[in-house]
Amino acid sequence: MPDWFHASGYGLARWVLQRGLAFVYLIAFLVALGQFPALLGERGLLPVPRFLQRTRFWDSPSLFHLHYSDRMLAGVSVTGIVLSLVILLGFPDRWPIALTVGLWLLLWALYLSVVNVGQTFYAFGWESLLCEAGFLAAFLGPAWTAVPAPVIWLFRWLLFRVEFGAGLIKLRGDPCWRNLTCLDYHHETQPMPGPLSWYFHHLPKPLHRCEVLGSHFAQLVAPALLFAPQPIATGSALVIIITQSWLVLSGNYSWLNLTTILLAFPAIDDRALGRVLPLDLPATTVAAGFDWVVAALTLLLLALSWRPARNLVSSTQLMNASFEPFRLVNTYGAFGSVTKERREVVIEGTSDDDPSDDSEWREYGFKGKPGDPKRRPRQFAPYHLRLDWLMWFAALSPAYAASWFLPFVEKLLENDRATLKLLRHNPFPDAPPKAIRAVLYRYRYSTRRERRETGAWWVRTRVRTFLPPIQLQVGEPASSASAGSDSSSRHVE
Repeated sequence: MPDWFHASGYGLARWVLQRGLAFVYLIAFLVALGQFPALLGERGLLPVPRFLQRTRFWDSPSLFHLHYSDRMLAGVSVTGIVLSLVILLGFPDRWPIALTVGLWLLLWALYLSVVNVGQTFYAFGWESLLCEAGFLAAFLGPAWTAVPAPVIWLFRWLLFRVEFGAGLIKLRGDPCWRNLTCLDYHHETQPMPGPLSWYFHHLPKPLHRCEVLGSHFAQLVAPALLFAPQPIATGSALVIIITQSWLVLSGNYSWLNLTTILLAFPAIDDRALGRVLPLDLPATTVAAGFDWVVAALTLLLLALSWRPARNLVSSTQLMNASFEPFRLVNTYGAFGSVTKERREVVIEGTSDDDPSDDSEWREYGFKGKPGDPKRRPRQFAPYHLRLDWLMWFAALSPAYAASWFLPFVEKLLENDRATLKLLRHNPFPDAPPKAIRAVLYRYRYSTRRERRETGAWWVRTRVRTFLPPIQLQVGEPASSASAGSDSSSRHVE
């Protein structure tokens, strides 16, 4: 292969990218090990075996088409954790190319298997992003090989789609992005605020306008400069890293921001990166056979890029979509619309046999989503609380909760141990409640004065009943439960 096929001066970028993605894989498999069985396991809210009965392999490729059990899921997760740690510790740097590539492809296949059966609980853009980035990382090669330039450019193309797609979906979506007012609301209404989000919300409005302008520059201008010569490409990458770091501070977006930051490193050469990361990397050798594999891979991914590229310029741009089941080249985007009011579903239980508004209702506490107004939002990202995120969507519209909310309530009525582990607080530790209801509240951040006087981070106002009280009937699941003679209690309003 000609000299241009090898990217001299990007060894540090490879080092950071491979270890960073291994860390993200580690988190993702820890999330699967801790949350997947309760949400999607054999007795989960959306059981995988039921999903597999109606899904063909080629529509949703997964190892679990061979067999699914919670034990197998645990085995996949633990294997993914171990392999991620192997990469983090740097062992593959000295391995043969085939073994290194195989390790990365196995990680990709294991996580793809989880994502493709994860249904609504895994319907987030950062799942496809990890699959796509993890697949590409397999072809960076071990540390002793020359860095393949096409793979470096493919990573930049991936970052371009992540940022530019997000920028375009904003311009085409909510007018508040065009009039620079979206961040007057977004810090308050985002899916899962963090410990600093209250402070971000109370920044002066001129700074909110600057935030939006900075976002537009990072997503609509800087991505094009990723393909420019150095040091312009490095400058573009730094803009994206700074913007994503700002998002890390202002909210909880799983591993989306961390992964996007990692994707910026293939645009930073060793001269710039070596100033902050002075590592002594081994001398590299050209592997001719591997070069041909990379060339074939590049042609494949360029061909698969046609539909995502066309989507970018489409007036009906899709957000976070995959055009083939292996998630090799995807389209991305976020927050094309911004909600102006925050609504939260608060779940309560009672021990009364005949529940009414006069009953003693005790509130369930979630780990991440707002509940108790005096509880400060916590930092969880890059860890991902899947149930908490889905509760945010449920508050936007009951349609988002149609498939899993009543099964979730049933688990609470049974004091199901696995489900309760997803929560922060169970108000019925000794015996399950007799009835569960859900109430929709409007939440807003407290003002500075309210915060000083009451210690509350939130002020909430009841909007309406989201789910009337339901009880478990003897021999019946919660989906058949009722509260008195009111048939509407069987469904989410």
